[in-house]
Amino acid sequence: MIKLSPKLMQKIAWGFTWAAGIISVLILVLIIGYVLAKGLPVISLEFLLTSPEGGLSGEGGIFSCIVATLWLIAITMAILIPLGIGAAIYLAEYAPDSKFTRLIRYSVDLLAGVPSIVFGLFGFAVFVMALHLSYSILAGALTLVCLLLPFLVRSAEEAIRTVPQEQREAALSLGATRWQTIVHVIMPAALPGIITGIILCVGGAVAESACLYVTMGGSAAMPTSLLSGGRTLAVHVFYLAMETNALDKALATGAVLIILIFIINLSTRWLSQRLQAKMSGGT
Repeated sequence: MIKLSPKLMQKIAWGFTWAAGIISVLILVLIIGYVLAKGLPVISLEFLLTSPEGGLSGEGGIFSCIVATLWLIAITMAILIPLGIGAAIYLAEYAPDSKFTRLIRYSVDLLAGVPSIVFGLFGFAVFVMALHLSYSILAGALTLVCLLLPFLVRSAEEAIRTVPQEQREAALSLGATRWQTIVHVIMPAALPGIITGIILCVGGAVAESACLYVTMGGSAAMPTSLLSGGRTLAVHVFYLAMETNALDKALATGAVLIILIFIINLSTRWLSQRLQAKMSGGT
C-alpha cells in the first residue's frame, strides 16, 4: 500500500477542493449564461408591461406575474422573518437544554427535509379549504412560510451561536440586560449569517413552484388584493415550458427571474449593511 506524505495529501485535498469549486462555478455560469443569452433578446417593454393571454402560442407578457411575485415575496418575508429570528433567539439564548428543546430542534430539522409538494398539499387543505382563503396570494405566502421557516430558524440559530460567549459576558458585566445584550451585541455580530439565510429564503420563495401550483391557482389575471389568485414567474415558466410552444418566452421569463433575484439579493445585502452599522452604533 502506497503511503503519501501529509504535505502531498494536503495538496491533493486542496486540488479536489479547488476543482469542485471551479466546476460548480462553471456549471452556474453555463446555466445562467445560456438562459440570459436566449432570453434577453426576447425581452421588450411590451413583454414586461402586458399580462399573459394564454393559448398554445403563449401570447402576452409577464406583468401580472411580476406583480404577483413581488406581492408574494413581501408577504412571505413580513411573516417569516419575525417568526424565524424570534424562534432562533429563543432556541439559542433562552431555551434550556432539555428534552423538549431537543425535540423542537429535531422537529425543525425534520421539517426542513420535507418535499415542497407536501407543504403544498398541507397549504391546500388548511389555508385554501379549511380557512376558506381560496386560491390566493395569502394562501401561497402562508404555505411558503411553513416551507421556509425551518431553514431560517436553523440558519439564524447557528449564526447566533457562533457569537463568542465572551461578548455576552462582557456586555452583562457592564450592566446590560440580557435583551440589550442580544439586540446590541449578539444580533449585529450574527447579522451577516442571518442575512445569508434570509437571502436563501427569498431565492427559495421566488423559485418555488410546486406548492404554489396548488395554493395560488395559477391565474394569469392581475392580482388586486391578498385574496386574489396569481401566478408567480416560476409557475409561469412552468406553464410556458409545458403547455405552450413559446419556449423563447419561457427563457425570457427565466432571464427576468434571474435578474429579479439578483436585484433582491443586492438590495438585501445593502439593507443588512446599513442595519448592522446602525445596530453597532455606527453611522
